[in-house]
Amino acid sequence: MNIRIVLEPGEDRGYTVYVPSLPGCISEGDTREEAIENIREAIELYLEPIDDEMILGEKAEQIEIAV
Repeated sequence: MNIRIVLEPGEDRGYTVYVPSLPGCISEGDTREEAIENIREAIELYLEPIDDEMILGEKAEQIEIAV
């Protein structure tokens, strides 16, 4: 899967990198390569499935809707 990232040089040094299509998915690194590797890991964690039982209370209900 290919995903677009935004890589911005820091004011002093290093880079900040984020994924516009994944809100809150942001990372940084001292070099371009490190920043890209760090965001790759952040994307993997962001997209990793989680067990719904860990989030939902026992009376919670899940419903899918079309938007």
